[in-house]
Amino acid sequence: MSEHIFKLPDLGEGTVESEIGEWFISVGEFVEEETVVGTMMTDKAAVELASPVSGTVVRLAGEPGDIVAVGAALVVFETDSGAAVAVAEETAAEPTPAAEPEPAPVVAEVVVDEPAARVMTSPAIRRRAKEAGIDLSVVAGTGAGGRIQRKDFDNYLKSQATGVPVTKAGTGSTAVKEIKVIGLRRIIAERMTKSKQEIPHFAYVEEIDITEMEALRIHLNSRSKDASDRLTLLPFLGLALVKALKEFPQCNSTYDKDRNVILQHEAVHLGIATQTPDGLKVPVVRHAETKDIDG
Repeated sequence: MSEHIFKLPDLGEGTVESEIGEWFISVGEFVEEETVVGTMMTDKAAVELASPVSGTVVRLAGEPGDIVAVGAALVVFETDSGAAVAVAEETAAEPTPAAEPEPAPVVAEVVVDEPAARVMTSPAIRRRAKEAGIDLSVVAGTGAGGRIQRKDFDNYLKSQATGVPVTKAGTGSTAVKEIKVIGLRRIIAERMTKSKQEIPHFAYVEEIDITEMEALRIHLNSRSKDASDRLTLLPFLGLALVKALKEFPQCNSTYDKDRNVILQHEAVHLGIATQTPDGLKVPVVRHAETKDIDG
């Protein structure tokens, strides 16, 4: 028996760490060499990694969403010698009678009732509740700290008479479902948060008559024989943005807080927010100022 440590390799492009995307193996499972053990997520891709040896999985680096540094242990295998593996294969080929399951031990479960919290109300209401045989713990109190007032008790009696069910205030579900954000969605969340924190946001609304532009778009599309090569409104809006930024270059600027300077850019990199099944993505048209209406 020997132990083999499969370390996270360098996935390229200067990556120093990677995120666990998904495991295809589990602890205790025997894995053949070249079997895909899981995927690791970088900022640009999901990379499948294969086992370099055959062996039993002893330990995994973490759960999906955890970050692993390049060179750190990713999977630990327990490997056998060639002879031991051959014996194991012969043994696996011969059918063996199934062992009878041992009877499960009997475990006595003791349930201890916790003392109920004391209901806050007046002695007069306690007396009325006792005479009517009503459990005050089911009466919704609207007073300070949930104190049951006379109107609360009277409303409860009225609801009982009319058959309308009454629930105690504050007894709604407190269950919270945690959904781990991993992979591409984690990157999207981080960048959107950073964008909101570092980029000044403003909104501007203007109403524009695009009748002539739409007529031009229809005319240009009528000259195209390829239906997949039709122009939408986006190229026209991109061209209009490029022309506007030439007139107002301060809108195409970034602030370098470390050097305390404003950088005005001549290049226009046009981002287009696009909703996809994998979340919001923003494909970027680089140097849109050098392109015409046909791209």
